[in-house]
Amino acid sequence: MTSLKTETDTLIIGAGQAGVAMSEHLMRLGIPHLVVEKNRIAESWRSRRWDSLVANGPAWHDRFPGMEFPGCSPDSFVAKEQVADYFVSYAAMNQSPIHTGVEVLSAERNQGRSGFTVTTSAGVINVQRIVAATGPFQRPVIPAIAPQHGQIQQLHSADYKNPQQLPQGGVLVVGAGSSGVQIADELQRAGKPVWLSVGPHDRPPRSYRGRDFCWWLGVLGLWDAAASQPGKEHVTIAVSGARGGHTVDFRRLAAQGVNLVGLTESFTENTVRFQDDLAENIARGDANYLALLDAADAYIDRNGLDLPPEPQAREFLPDPACVTHPQLSLNLAEAGITSIIWATGYVADYSWLKVNAFNEQGRPQHHRGVSSEPGVYFLGLPWLSRRGSTFIWGVWHDAKFIADQIAIQRQYQQYRAPSDSL
Repeated sequence: MTSLKTETDTLIIGAGQAGVAMSEHLMRLGIPHLVVEKNRIAESWRSRRWDSLVANGPAWHDRFPGMEFPGCSPDSFVAKEQVADYFVSYAAMNQSPIHTGVEVLSAERNQGRSGFTVTTSAGVINVQRIVAATGPFQRPVIPAIAPQHGQIQQLHSADYKNPQQLPQGGVLVVGAGSSGVQIADELQRAGKPVWLSVGPHDRPPRSYRGRDFCWWLGVLGLWDAAASQPGKEHVTIAVSGARGGHTVDFRRLAAQGVNLVGLTESFTENTVRFQDDLAENIARGDANYLALLDAADAYIDRNGLDLPPEPQAREFLPDPACVTHPQLSLNLAEAGITSIIWATGYVADYSWLKVNAFNEQGRPQHHRGVSSEPGVYFLGLPWLSRRGSTFIWGVWHDAKFIADQIAIQRQYQQYRAPSDSL
């Protein structure tokens, strides 16, 4: 690693998939830049994920255009350590100027001159532009309803590693997106009694008629949807690449032995209460699932594709008793629950970025990553420009757009009228 420069055109903050992609595009455009990362490249893939995690999309899809995953079948789901290694290799291939172990403490716009002053743990850097590529998984969120006593071990899914990490006894997993479902399944298969709190969700098929759901979203144009449907801004997606990839099926999880309950509502001393919405949440997930099958069938008919019919994909198991007669409260001690895992997502933390780029709720104000604050850009956020923005391939395309915008601004700023030389 070379010593950290004190001045450059563009500073990229974060060396995960977003920062690595951004650096590649700036390198191609010949734009001077630095990347600073407080940990290692792609650190979140290594230390903020559980041990058995694999990518939720197949290797042919969840990658950058310039490099395939070495030694992997295109249809396989790559393990998390190999995903992190991929980004390290990709950055090395592009000779990205990444400095690890450098934390950004503050970034402020200069007064009376262009650019920003960025204070880091390794010194001050003067830059013309900032790309905040820290992504959406910055600060794990445990809701305020969490019990405050210390009788039960509680941890966020970001800190969960494996079943052996937990004490003996049952586990309540709160949140049934991809993380919550996979963790609950792993714990139940390890022999633990598991309760899974299921909220609103989308539930796509892992594959249908011989094609992965990533392919279907692509040919149907759904990855490029510019905005989420009203009311679904915070709906999670339940999909899994575990054990070679499979469709998440809550009825099968119940048949397997997972106790399904509705959205977690409150805790009172040793009792947890759930909303009476389990059947509704599962039904809506089914509707999302069936809608994609209908769209896929229509696409096949419209284009005359020879893909084998799959009528069994529309067959559901009967609703289990936990759905037809939902449990609305649970005494944790009587149930033998000794752990709670909160698979309840993250919030972004831009406290270091002291500029006028946020709305009243503290969320970035931007259009396709171009901030309302000139010279500031955001990358890696959900729905930055499309549905696929947080996926590996999606962030690569978003980074290309932002790099082009930076190049355009540089052209304007470098213009000199003939009179300027007089």
